[in-house]
Amino acid sequence: MAELIIDKNYRSKLSLRETERAIKFIKDSFQINLSVALRLQRVSAPLFVRGGSGINDDLNGSERKVSFPIKHDNSRAEVVFSLAKWKRMVLADYKFRTGEGLYTDMNAIRPDEDSLDNIHSVYVDQWDWERIITKKQRSLAFLRATVRKIYRAMKGTERAVHAKYPDIRPALPPAITFIHSEDLAEMYPGLDPRERERRAAEKHGAVFIIGIGGSLHGGKPHDGRAPDYDDWTTPTGGGRKGLNGDIFVWYQPLKIALEISSMGIRVDRGALLKQLKEKNALGRKDLFWHKRLLNKQLPLTIGGGIGQSRLCMLFLKKLHIGEVHASVWPDDMRAKCSKAGIKLL
Repeated sequence: MAELIIDKNYRSKLSLRETERAIKFIKDSFQINLSVALRLQRVSAPLFVRGGSGINDDLNGSERKVSFPIKHDNSRAEVVFSLAKWKRMVLADYKFRTGEGLYTDMNAIRPDEDSLDNIHSVYVDQWDWERIITKKQRSLAFLRATVRKIYRAMKGTERAVHAKYPDIRPALPPAITFIHSEDLAEMYPGLDPRERERRAAEKHGAVFIIGIGGSLHGGKPHDGRAPDYDDWTTPTGGGRKGLNGDIFVWYQPLKIALEISSMGIRVDRGALLKQLKEKNALGRKDLFWHKRLLNKQLPLTIGGGIGQSRLCMLFLKKLHIGEVHASVWPDDMRAKCSKAGIKLL
């Protein structure tokens, strides 16, 4: 178990029942703001998909999937890690047009999460979203513009929370700052990626770190990414690569960089083959989803995931993510939280 942060002066601003009402208010408000900003339609999503289809995501490629047999045909199903590839397939099959998109509620189980602490859980809930774009829009400029729209949706929700709960004060800065992971590594050469994120978030309040997954000049990536959804190899100018990134905000109650979203412009045919080769995963070319992309049966898209509980935690100033969603926690963590007045759901 990672270190649990306890603040002896912490007191939740809302009771348990008030917290539950506030969670619904935040989720309702934000998804309306997001869908309007990006022209997204809500769709229904699966909790699990068939194993071996290539539809499920691999995250960093090392995490175990929760799977189970289906008696009817002796196949196996996998609980989704995210819906990055599933969404793109649905945009094609549901006949969405360029400039249109979808969002959905994604719920996942990640049993290999080894950092159960204030912000990590084996249960994950997020808004997964995806939008069809043109070839010309596969650019850093378009990525930045989309990030700004998402950030404005966050700011709008934060204002709504303050209007409903005046004791909860807004904390997000007026604008989000963009930093490439390569530049961040050069700014703080002696620090690891997590500490670089912390420094950037503390300095700027809200940052979008560009270029996640590809190797930096030092030979290692800022963080891992599966090779078959975000495009992290396409050059974006100045020798920098990557059309994806993560949104972080400075979270004062824990004094950390809180990751809110992972997103990016998705791989096209060329980027998919390049990234599969780089990760020694060319065997995936024969999977159902990958064949559809290579045969140009899927649209060009941008998309990502936005943490629902992370956003609720941020706007309600909670000290532990277990205060905004129900999950399984170690007994000693529950005991410490109870003693400190942190009421886990």
